[in-house]
Amino acid sequence: MSTTTLAVLVPLLPFLGALTGLLFGRAAPGFVRPLAVLPTLAAAVLAVFVAVRQGGGPAIETATELTPTGSVPIELSLDLDGFAVVVAVLVGVVATCVQLYSTAYLREDPRYPSYAALVSLFTSAMLLVVYSGDLMVLLVGWEIMGICSYFLVGHYWETEAARSASLKAFLVTKLGDVPFLIGLFALATDAGSFQITKILGTVASGGLDHPTLIALLLLAGVAGKSAQFPLQTWLPDAMAGPTPVSALIHAATMVAAGVYFIARLLPVFAASQAALVVMAVMAATTMVGSGLAALAQDDIKRVLAYSTIGQLGYMTGALAVGDRGAAVFHLLSHGAFKALLFLGAGVIIHAAGTNSLAAMSRMDGLAKRIPDAFWTMTVGLLALAAIPPFAGFFSKEAVLVAAEHAAGGHSDSAPSAAGWLVLVAGVLTALLTAAYATRLWLMAFRGRGAAAPDHGKEPLAMTGVLWLLAIPSVAFGLAAGPLADWFDGKELSPTLTTSILGTGAAAIGVMLTYALWQRAAAKDGIGVPASVAAAESAAETPEVAEVTHDHPAVPAGPAPDPGRALLGPLYRHAADGFHLDAVYDRLFVRPVRAAAGLVRFLDREVVEAYVQGAGIGPRLLGSLVRRAQTGNVQSYLSALLAGAVVLAIATAVLANVNAGS
Repeated sequence: MSTTTLAVLVPLLPFLGALTGLLFGRAAPGFVRPLAVLPTLAAAVLAVFVAVRQGGGPAIETATELTPTGSVPIELSLDLDGFAVVVAVLVGVVATCVQLYSTAYLREDPRYPSYAALVSLFTSAMLLVVYSGDLMVLLVGWEIMGICSYFLVGHYWETEAARSASLKAFLVTKLGDVPFLIGLFALATDAGSFQITKILGTVASGGLDHPTLIALLLLAGVAGKSAQFPLQTWLPDAMAGPTPVSALIHAATMVAAGVYFIARLLPVFAASQAALVVMAVMAATTMVGSGLAALAQDDIKRVLAYSTIGQLGYMTGALAVGDRGAAVFHLLSHGAFKALLFLGAGVIIHAAGTNSLAAMSRMDGLAKRIPDAFWTMTVGLLALAAIPPFAGFFSKEAVLVAAEHAAGGHSDSAPSAAGWLVLVAGVLTALLTAAYATRLWLMAFRGRGAAAPDHGKEPLAMTGVLWLLAIPSVAFGLAAGPLADWFDGKELSPTLTTSILGTGAAAIGVMLTYALWQRAAAKDGIGVPASVAAAESAAETPEVAEVTHDHPAVPAGPAPDPGRALLGPLYRHAADGFHLDAVYDRLFVRPVRAAAGLVRFLDREVVEAYVQGAGIGPRLLGSLVRRAQTGNVQSYLSALLAGAVVLAIATAVLANVNAGS
């Protein structure tokens, strides 16, 4: 079987699994789980075969015209370069882990059949984006992911939070998709094709007429899809969905699509120095802002959500300095340890019966109660904090090396200003990342209070996936050398300067957070009996209700928070995402509502008044005519006689007047 045939099967198998699950899932419940896991697993295996056959060599391309358009053709094409085949492996592996994990996590959920089918469709759409060589076909997968995220984030539609989050995710990403679509049309108009290879050829020959405008329009869509400033507000709220969905969105689909899109079309963006500077500013703002916000979150999934936003900022920063190899390397590394962290958070939620990090910090014994989650999440957090020799260290260093290279004026395409922005923000974010990762670990696993409830051993389908993802979280840094050959040939190894800067910043973040946690713990009275502490704090801190499982709520207890000490007066603002939603409400929502109210007033009081007035005259005339139509012949003859008399008198009067004159 040819490589292109195998590549076609990779997105097709999950799609067929999704279609079968949606049509027959409820009628044949025994086949739901095999239909969820096996097609996705087969797609992952085939993606590995495609990657091995491609081997990091020249891109494998094939295309056939999908339909005649009369102008720019739309082609069903594949473009299998080193970036595409490796990212497809990540998508397949993470999606398989999520499907397997979900068989246990949602085993009692009555809507599991539709959930599993939508996850398969989500996976198929992302694989279509990864392999597609035509931008319009890529757009199909791009938009299917948007609608899948709407349904999956709103899976628990009985809750107001899930309904609002799904609608917000859909609308914010669509807000970015409008300029994105315009940018695609403008790009195809300049290049005369939607095919990626032809577009890149046009860029290389200097054939783009509006590179800055096109790049900025496309960047707006990427900002929405990959949750970058200023369109990142949907992602933290999307944590209202099932935790495995969060893992899939954050690690391998949806948010990764925007970064991957820029990586595939980086020459388009590099054709405009202004666009690269805008991208660098966006990345720097996203990195630092999300790091500060993560330090003030009480919900474990919201901490990880802001973490994802920041890590995507690293990837965007690498692209802003012209190094797509470093960006995709961090995309792959982040996909492994972020999937691990979200699925580990799901084990904690499943075991503790609460979705709140503050509540978990009031429980004792989580590390002993769920050792698999404890050890694997420790690995994931070390990778997130970029502590050597874990995977995050190597991939984050690759980004910092690229930024240092551009800052020194050694990049052929990226301005030095972009390099300095990404480098400074990247080092500061390394400190913040290590700080909130340490805070999460301390509060989740070293909090003291009521004993963690024991509901028995967690299912193997959940814990086994954690250990599987822990392997690349530890060892993926070893792939830096081989991956450089699969990408653009640039070295992905750390340098001494960036290693000292990045690791030093991370070490400061860890030590500072730990010292503040110890001081806060001593100040808040950690060490007193749990029952006493819970009773003392019950009046101060409300209990946190369960979210997804029928477990008892956790009693309140002391919760030392080093983030509060680190941020000081900034804590309240960071906890609310720096009030960006409120800013949008005042700038956009309220004016639109006011305009809608004005239109409603004009329609009701002006337009409707004219319409009603136009109807009153004929209605009154009809009423008068109706009164004259009595049906009595004598009345009609009397009226006729009276009219004749009136006419005779009027004629006589007029005749006398004329005679006198």
